[in-house]
Amino acid sequence: MQESDHEFAGSVPENYDRYLVPLIFEPFAADLARRAAALSPVAVLETAAGTGVVTRALAPQLAQGASYVVTDLSQPMLDHAAARQGADSRLIWRQADALVLPFDDDAFDLVCCQFGAMFFPDRVAAYREARRVLRPGGHLLFNVWDRIEDNVLAREITAALATAFPDDPPRFLSRVPYGYHDTALIRRDLTEAGFAAVSIETRAEQSRAASARIPAVAFCQGTPLRAEIEAKGAGRLEAATDHVEAALKRQHGTGEVTAKIQAHVIAATA
Repeated sequence: MQESDHEFAGSVPENYDRYLVPLIFEPFAADLARRAAALSPVAVLETAAGTGVVTRALAPQLAQGASYVVTDLSQPMLDHAAARQGADSRLIWRQADALVLPFDDDAFDLVCCQFGAMFFPDRVAAYREARRVLRPGGHLLFNVWDRIEDNVLAREITAALATAFPDDPPRFLSRVPYGYHDTALIRRDLTEAGFAAVSIETRAEQSRAASARIPAVAFCQGTPLRAEIEAKGAGRLEAATDHVEAALKRQHGTGEVTAKIQAHVIAATA
């Protein structure tokens, strides 16, 4: 994993939330929030919350007496999430590393995380931390993207960038967000961290955008892929975004874009 794979600063949080969240994250956030609420948790910890798409979906479904601690490693992402959320005394916003959680043992009955585990440099350590802060019988609930071949826009954008930069193509998407899809490995990591009763469900959804420009900006300028492109030279970001847009138009036409997205939803018991 490269240092730039964790860069969610500058205009990235705004572009991420404006373009990428409705494009690929909202359907899975609604699903994760539904599953979380069905557990009737009273003390919730969210890790790697990003710009708060799960927080916005889950908070209204929690009991009035519940507490909900929302964390992310990136303060800019967390600030953006807090600014989007309405006033709610149950919510606590805190910058935190999922590998070194600043919370007591047995403090929560649910830890949830949407599309964050792929970024953890030591996933077993992160899962151990989640288990440590969970009460006995508590639940870890999270999702990760399936392989890039089953996520059409990510696959097409990666291919388009390979033609724009043939000597050194940006591989962030296949390397990180779509790089932790092996369900056997995920299950082994959770078992090594001490979790029991692991269940994994693969779920497909559809992403939709009004035009090819939206996914081009979403992925190229709303993720750490941006830093990888910008490192190739001044002015390359806009040119790369235009190149990706043109490639997507050839695949999907000039109108609305629809494409398959697929992820694994994982639940484990402490």
